[in-house]
Amino acid sequence: MDYMQKISWLLLWVLALGDWELPAESVMVNQAFLTTPVRVTALNTGNNQLLYFTSSSLTADDQHLVFIGDRTGNPNLFTRDLVTGAERQLTTNTEGVLKAYVYFNGFPYRGFGKGSVSLDSRKGMVYYLQGREIRVVKLNGETRILAELPANQMTAFTHVSADGTRLCVPTTDARALDGDTQLKDRPAYDIDQRVQQEHLVSYLRVYDTETGKEIACEPVTNAWITHVQFSPRDPHLILYNHEWCSQSGIRRMWLWDGQRHIRLRPEGEGRQRDDWTCHEMWERDGSAIIYHGNYTNGVCYVGRVLPDGTGHVEIALPPDWKRYGHFTVGHPGELVTDGCYQLSADKKWGGDWISKLKVDWAAHRIAWLPLAKHGTSWQSQDCHPHPIYDFAANKIYFTSDVGGNRAVYMINVPHPD
Repeated sequence: MDYMQKISWLLLWVLALGDWELPAESVMVNQAFLTTPVRVTALNTGNNQLLYFTSSSLTADDQHLVFIGDRTGNPNLFTRDLVTGAERQLTTNTEGVLKAYVYFNGFPYRGFGKGSVSLDSRKGMVYYLQGREIRVVKLNGETRILAELPANQMTAFTHVSADGTRLCVPTTDARALDGDTQLKDRPAYDIDQRVQQEHLVSYLRVYDTETGKEIACEPVTNAWITHVQFSPRDPHLILYNHEWCSQSGIRRMWLWDGQRHIRLRPEGEGRQRDDWTCHEMWERDGSAIIYHGNYTNGVCYVGRVLPDGTGHVEIALPPDWKRYGHFTVGHPGELVTDGCYQLSADKKWGGDWISKLKVDWAAHRIAWLPLAKHGTSWQSQDCHPHPIYDFAANKIYFTSDVGGNRAVYMINVPHPD
C-alpha cells in the first residue's frame, strides 16, 4: 500500500469514528482496490449459478468449478475446467425442481433439489437429491444412488463432511410445507408458528458416503432445520439452525455433538432479545462459527462464537448499512460479503457490493475493502451472489444476473499491507 492510500484509509477511519459513534465496535473502509468482475461460465448457456454458500463450488485444487445450470430446460449440474474452459454436464434431470426450502413451488418428491447440492472438494464427488433419492456424481459423470429418503419429509441444504465420509441431510415433517401440495410460492402461513404449535419434528440424517447406511437420525422437535454444516475438523460436530424463528436471535444457531444440543447464542440477554440472526458458517479451521444479523434497534452486526457456545464477539456496523447479504469465510480473520456496505446511490434491497473484510475479533475492528459491484437483481434465491473464496483465498466467485441471465463471475483478491 502506498503513502497516499494509507493517508486516505486513516482519514476514513477518523471520519468513521466521528460519524458512526462506535467507540468499541468500529469499521474502517478502504476504497482503493476496486476491480472488474470476469465472467466465468460460458456465454449463451441460459442461467448458471454457484451452489449454496455452505458448500464450496470449487475442487480443493481450485481447478474445477461445479455449478447449477438450466441450459437443458431443467436444472442440472455442470462442471467447468478453469484451466481449459471446457464445461461438462453431470446430471440428466428432466423432472423440474424438487419442492424443498427455499423452492416451495417445486414438485413434491420429484425433480432436482437445487438447494440439496454439496461438493466433496477433495474427492470431486457431488451429492444431491433427485426426488427422494440421495445421489452422488463424480466429475466424469459417473452416478450412483446412495440412499432413499422416507416419505412425508421435506428437505433443505445438505452438507458433506470435510473428510468425505459422512453426508448430513436435514428433513422436516412435510406438514410444515403443506405436505404433498404443490405451492405457487412461499406458504401464506407462518411456518415456524405451525412447527411450534403442532410440535413438528426435523431430523438430522447422517449417511455413510461409502455404503449409504443411515448412521444417525437425530429428531429435533419444534424445529424447522434447513442448514447443516459439519465441523471442518470433527465430523461428529454438526452446526444447524432453526429457520425463520419468531425470535431468530435466540433460537437460530445450534450445534449437535452426537449427544448434546448446544445453543450457540444465548437468549434474553439485553439487546439480544428478538434479534435477527442468520447465515452461520464455520471458520475454515473449525475454531469458531461466524454469523451476522441485526439488533432490534436496526443496527447490523457480524459475530463470532466458539463451538461450545462461549467467547461471543459481535461487531456493530455503521447504522446506515442495512443491505441484505451473506458473509462467508476465507483464511481465519478473512470474510467476503455481498451485503451491508452501501453508498448513497445504492437503491437495491440487497447489497450492491462484493467486499473483503479483515476482522480483528479481539480488538472489535473490521478493515472493509469494497472490491466490485456485483449488479445482481436479488429477485430470487437463485440470483443471490453467495460469494465464496477459492481455497487459496486469492479469488472470489459469485453469482449475478447483471447481464440478464445468471452467470458465475470471478474477481481477484487484493492483499494490501
